Amino acid sequence: MRRIADKVGITPMAIYKHYPDKDALLNALMLDGFASWEARVAALPANEPLAWLGRVGEAFLDFALSEPRRYEAAFLLKASAARRYPGDFVAGRSPVVSKMMVQVGMAKAGGVFADISTIDIIISFTALIQGLVDIYRAGRFSSEPEFRDAYRKAVRHCIRSFMEKSP
Repeated sequence: MRRIADKVGITPMAIYKHYPDKDALLNALMLDGFASWEARVAALPANEPLAWLGRVGEAFLDFALSEPRRYEAAFLLKASAARRYPGDFVAGRSPVVSKMMVQVGMAKAGGVFADISTIDIIISFTALIQGLVDIYRAGRFSSEPEFRDAYRKAVRHCIRSFMEKSP
């Protein structure tokens, strides 16, 4: 806490006024990141499941690149209050995953998605988009436009991979 206080130019006691310990501070940072991410998803129109899922992928990309510190706090920070797979997600403790469950469920009910576990579809999709963002942030793409193109193609391929195959 002393190093954090020193970095931001305040006394350690000022931090303790708001956060009893480092764990509480990390949880607050994580929750702030998720609040920003969740607000983006809440603003997406939910009229057609496949298009909505594509918009979630695009919103994630924009969130990660336009708010990199909040992205890190939400998805990379090791915080004790972080939601755990699969229990917290299946129990509805993630607003974004809950919306995804509804949209993927609608796609399955409409015969668009194959009979694959809803949570398996969601974890595969979210692992892809987060993994691609992390690869880009690690400098593994030559340019942002090249990355965005590859990202969008991968999202489309991923969504198509869940679709019902006709005999």
